[in-house]
Parts: sequence; C-alpha cells; structure tokens
Amino acid sequence: MAITTSELITKARAARIAVRGLQTLSSGRKNAALEAIAVALESDQAPVLEANALDMAAGAAAGLNGSLLDRLMLNPERLNDMAADVRNVASLPDPVGETFDVRTLANGLRVERRRVPLGVIGAIYESRPNVTVDIAVVCFKSGNAVVL
Repeated sequence: MAITTSELITKARAARIAVRGLQTLSSGRKNAALEAIAVALESDQAPVLEANALDMAAGAAAGLNGSLLDRLMLNPERLNDMAADVRNVASLPDPVGETFDVRTLANGLRVERRRVPLGVIGAIYESRPNVTVDIAVVCFKSGNAVVL
C-alpha cells in the first residue's frame, strides 16, 4: 500500500496534536495502558491471527521470500512474546521528567537537565509485527507519538 505525501502530512499533524495529551500522562496511566495492550495481545489473538493470515497470503502472492514471510508470520507464541515485551517496557522507569546532571554553580544557582519527550517520531522499518509493537510502546512510554 503506497501512501501519498499528503496522507503522511495529515498523519504527522494528527500525531502532533495527539502527543500533547500523551506528554502529560502519569506513569501509572501509561503503565496501565501498556498492561491493557499486553492483555489484548494475549487474550484477543483470533482477529490478529486472522488478519495476519491475510497478510501472509498477500505476501506469498507478491513473491516475498521465505525469510520475509517468517518475519511477517504471527502465531500464539509470538503474540505472547510480544505481550511479555510490552510488560518489560512497562516495568522500566518512566524517563519523562527524570532529572540528571544536577549541579550548583558558584553563585548558588542550581542547574539541572530534565528528560522530556521529543514529540513526534517517524519510524521506517521492515515487515516485523513485533517491531511495530516495540516501537509503539517505547514511544508511548517516553511520551512521544509515532508515525510508522
């Protein structure tokens, strides 16, 4: 599926608007959303596997080689592994607002650096469904929107 420049600009603008609310979410709310993603990956596998079967058939019809088809293929084990990876991201400390490199200048002024979200991230990658989830959850955890 080819995407036009106009569609990409529209998606990027929508991501820029969406990120405003994302950047202020608490760690608890982000982790709860990540847990919901993990639970969905484990419990709602049938529609994902059905859609993946269509993708696999389209890939085979388009002449994708065996290694590319293997990267695209999902099964219950891979979905469960993806859920575990989502939980691993959720267990990481929230980087947003983290203070580092704190120092006090000679005049008594305290200077510190603080981690903040970048905003909208663009990601281009090959056909691996697990990478889609990995990129999305890492961006979410760090308070960023992403255009895949």
